[in-house]
Amino acid sequence: MTAPVRVLVCDDQELIRAGFATIIDAQPDMEIVGECGDGRAAVDLALRLRPDVVVMDIRMPVLDGIEATRLLAGARVPVPVKVLVVTTFNLDEYVYEALRAGASGFLLKDAPPAQLLHGIRTVATGAALLAPEVTRQLVGRYAARIRPAEGGPHGGALTPRELEVLRLMAEGLSNSEIAAALVISQETVKTYVSRILTKLDLRDRVQAVVYAYRRGLVT
Repeated sequence: MTAPVRVLVCDDQELIRAGFATIIDAQPDMEIVGECGDGRAAVDLALRLRPDVVVMDIRMPVLDGIEATRLLAGARVPVPVKVLVVTTFNLDEYVYEALRAGASGFLLKDAPPAQLLHGIRTVATGAALLAPEVTRQLVGRYAARIRPAEGGPHGGALTPRELEVLRLMAEGLSNSEIAAALVISQETVKTYVSRILTKLDLRDRVQAVVYAYRRGLVT
C-alpha cells in the first residue's frame, strides 16, 4: 500500500485552516501532520516534520508566506520542501514573488475541494501546478513586473519546436491545448516539456513560465 501524502497546512485564519485540514484528512491517500498560523511556525514545523507538501497562505503574521516559501523551497535550499500556495488572488499582489521564491504552484482559496486535493496530489508527485486560466491572470496582472533579464532573449539551447512549446506554456496553454495547437500528441508535448526543463535547468513548469517572460521570449 502506498504511503499517504503527508500535508502541513499553514494559514492564519483558523476557520480556513480547519476546513482544509478536514477535507485533506478525509482522503484515504492523505494525512495532516501539522497545522500552524504563521510563516515562522510553518518553517519550523516543515523542517522538523518533513511533510510531502506544505499548503501555504501568503499573508500571515511573524513571517509571510513568501519568505517562508523561500526558506523551505528557494534555490539555495539543499533539500527543498514542496509548497502549494493557496491564496486570494484578486487581493494578493505577491503571487509572482511566491512562485519565484520556489512555490511549486498555487490555487485560489475559493477553488472547490476537488481542485485543492488535485493540487496537493500533483505537487506531491514533483510536478508543478499552474492552472492555465490562473496563468493567464498572472501574466496579465504581473507582465509589467516580469522584465527580461540582462542580455535579452536567450533560448539557444532549445530547438525551434521546443521554443514554440515554451512560448505556448508561457501563454497559459495546457498540454492538451498545446497538442491541439501544434497538431501533435499530448505524450509528445510532455516529452518536449521535459526536455525544456532539463536543458534550461528548471525545476518545473512554473519556473519555465517565469523564465520565458524574464528572457523576453514572450511579451
